Amino acid sequence: MPLQATSGAASYDGFGGGVAAVPNYIEDVFSTWLYQADGSSTQTINNGIDLAGEGGLVWIKSRSNATGHVLVDTARGSPYVIQSNSTNAQGNWTNEFGSFSSTGFTVPYNTVYGETNFQTRTYTSWTFRKQPKFFDVVTYTGNGVDDRQIAHSLGSTPGCVMIKRTDSTSDWVVSHNYDFGNVLFLNTTAAAIANPSSNGYFGYPANPLQPTYFTLGTNAATNASGGSYVAYVFASDAGGFGLTGTDSVISCGSFTTDSFKTGYASLPFSEAQWILVKCADNAGQWFIVDNMRGIYTNYVDANGLSANTSAAETTRNIDYGNSSSNSQFRIFGGDGVANATYIYIAIRRGPMKVPTSGTSVFAASTYTGDDSSNREITGLSFTPDLMINAMRAENGSGRSPAGFYWFDRLRGKGARLRSSQTLAEYLVGPAYEGVNFNSYSVDAASGESNYNPALYLTHLFKRAPSFFDEVCYTGLGYPTALTNTHNLGVAPEMMIVKNRSNTQSWFVYHSAMGNAQEMYLNQSASQQPTTYDWNSTTPSATTFTVNSSTNNSGQTYVAYLFATCAGVSKVGSYTGNGTTQTINCGFTGGARFVLIKRTDSTGDWYVWDSARGIVSGNDPYLLLNSTSAEVTSTDYIDTYSAGFEISSSAPSAINASGGTFIFLAIA
Repeated sequence: MPLQATSGAASYDGFGGGVAAVPNYIEDVFSTWLYQADGSSTQTINNGIDLAGEGGLVWIKSRSNATGHVLVDTARGSPYVIQSNSTNAQGNWTNEFGSFSSTGFTVPYNTVYGETNFQTRTYTSWTFRKQPKFFDVVTYTGNGVDDRQIAHSLGSTPGCVMIKRTDSTSDWVVSHNYDFGNVLFLNTTAAAIANPSSNGYFGYPANPLQPTYFTLGTNAATNASGGSYVAYVFASDAGGFGLTGTDSVISCGSFTTDSFKTGYASLPFSEAQWILVKCADNAGQWFIVDNMRGIYTNYVDANGLSANTSAAETTRNIDYGNSSSNSQFRIFGGDGVANATYIYIAIRRGPMKVPTSGTSVFAASTYTGDDSSNREITGLSFTPDLMINAMRAENGSGRSPAGFYWFDRLRGKGARLRSSQTLAEYLVGPAYEGVNFNSYSVDAASGESNYNPALYLTHLFKRAPSFFDEVCYTGLGYPTALTNTHNLGVAPEMMIVKNRSNTQSWFVYHSAMGNAQEMYLNQSASQQPTTYDWNSTTPSATTFTVNSSTNNSGQTYVAYLFATCAGVSKVGSYTGNGTTQTINCGFTGGARFVLIKRTDSTGDWYVWDSARGIVSGNDPYLLLNSTSAEVTSTDYIDTYSAGFEISSSAPSAINASGGTFIFLAIA
């Protein structure tokens, strides 16, 4: 009997091998990490990727300045740099790159070229760890022999191979699975050319990319006798990840645009976090976008860089299409070419691991406004995806509280919603655009989030399996139901849906009410019957279904999905008893966040958190459906190690005898 390990709602084992299988996750092999130079210090990037032990590639580019790309890998060693926008041989740039570590890498402060850590420039870094069915780095010495085989360790057929000669000036040569008879050049905008039958770049005419090797021709750019080379080898749709080992995390493919310059890429996963895309049969840039700098939905431009140029970051017409739940991304508008073929490499969004602690996926933060623009609030231990912000009290600022504002990474670009109102989404400038790994940004100029000296609260959530996910979609229109996919891995127990493009209530599904009932986050009303909004369909571990008011034709929506995650979160219900009662959530250190709503009668959406105090005395609360200031003089809930306690002083909206209530609690 093999050993077995369990994580969240799923398990894995060695299937007779006697040793537990160790699952692979995208967050262990790939990272986008943004940073800003401080004018003097070495940058230590702790992205959790073991480069020192496993090997891989670090790719760095300044976002704010026109400087070259910097690529350093463990096969050639630090600090040997090559640049995707240059034909130059590798350089020994000790001033531009430091060292690889078991948790990332370092870059020294540098003033020679300023391409990795100079003045106060902003940078992005992409880390690719070597891992079967994901990525490999291969170095070799050319021998000038046709159809030469170069071994790789992908354990699957590559979808793309990029080769750079390192001892001499040479183009970057790319073979991609869209057409093995053609090659492209990463450092130029040129369209693909036919791989020559003589003096070819890759083996000819057979498919040069094989499960254990790739083949070369005799061209000096890939196989000159005595030449030194590095090859970056990318897998495609190969599985190998997740608890079952069947999930793919990288896909190489192609798509065609229509006469309106719009084209969709189909992926084996629902949302890409990193995309490299190039028009193959016409001249065009090698665009790179990622979800840390911003990929959005519904014709909102991504923030892009180009692998073939030194240009600073600019917006690009690339998005997730009309729905983040669909397995696609889209190129459109000015960055598209009509009736053309595009190739891409896309990497799946993480994380894939089920969280084991609430602090890794949720934080409550308080601060005092100071009227500054793009103010950074630091101290988080994770990258936030959803940020819910409210003024707690005007505190002499002369500004009145306006309720909770909802911002998130997927909608991006300063787009906000208000849970106390039915208003459509609207843009308010740069607030939250600076959200990074251990921080979030607020901005007085955009309104409501940083007025001096008002008191503020922010609740921050990270998307993670079994805990929280977010899906944007576009309605089809009744009576055609729309089934959306999600990445929770378990059935959502609470769903909050808001129309982004039109005035409409916030619709709430909860498993305790079932698929024939709903409530409204912007109202205090009791649960109401619904025949259509959930299409009488209970959500599954992979999908949820909407119709009627949650599915108006052509209108855009966002859905926030929550589930019970052992020891991390609890979506539940209880019956009131009119006196003290404890709510067991399965926690060990008590709840840090509690949301309660009465379902059988009117009652507000009460919210507490440990940042303001869940203690034995008074516990400040705010209401998600109200613009009222924080109430600090009541003691309605108390601490309880396994969850939270409802005190004997709680009103009927929280603990009426015989009343029914729903809640969301986070440890």
